[in-house]
Amino acid sequence: MRKDTSGGSLIENLRKDYRVSTLEIGNSKANPLDQFKIWFEEALKAEVPEPNAMTLATASPQGIPSARIVLLKKYDKEGFVFYTNYESRKGKELLLNPQAALVFCWLDLQRQVRIEGRVEKLSEAASLAYFQSRPKSSQIGAWVSNQSQPTKGDRSELEAKEVELKERFKDAEQLPLPDNWGGFRIVPTNYEFWQGRTSRLHDRIFYKKDEENWEKIRLAP
Repeated sequence: MRKDTSGGSLIENLRKDYRVSTLEIGNSKANPLDQFKIWFEEALKAEVPEPNAMTLATASPQGIPSARIVLLKKYDKEGFVFYTNYESRKGKELLLNPQAALVFCWLDLQRQVRIEGRVEKLSEAASLAYFQSRPKSSQIGAWVSNQSQPTKGDRSELEAKEVELKERFKDAEQLPLPDNWGGFRIVPTNYEFWQGRTSRLHDRIFYKKDEENWEKIRLAP
């Protein structure tokens, strides 16, 4: 086969037959959070790189979408928590349009979890508690970066500000919380668990919130 220098033929022929596991509706948990906990702990046990990395999709009030990878820092019955600069693009979009979607992709286990829901801003006290639990270098980094804002084209501005703040806070291990930094919680309204299967006949179990209960549905691949 003639090689396509654009990479087209190589991409078209990339495929993998998934055979690692299965997901049956009868064996999946009634509560999707319980099912997520099982899969997340299995990802930890399998030493999947960055198991808490998740794609966060947001949209502007006009419906223009954007997506990026962020790190999950907590999950429980209240929802899924991450932290960011409120003046970043994602921060602004979540404050103006508090709906979001998450995707966890654990390729080593041939699994994916999709979550959609409404968004809540965490309290200042909760954000401060997490912020001051981080390494000091990370606290300084949050103060240094005006996330998503244009810079002068190189790292000199950031590096100079970092030096300045290290001197300013040299005697403190816990820095004050920046006004523009804190947490968000995604409160799920639905989940989808995807398990890769052979012949592309994948397992997909969808959970939909019905008042206080969860309805569980098997979807076609």
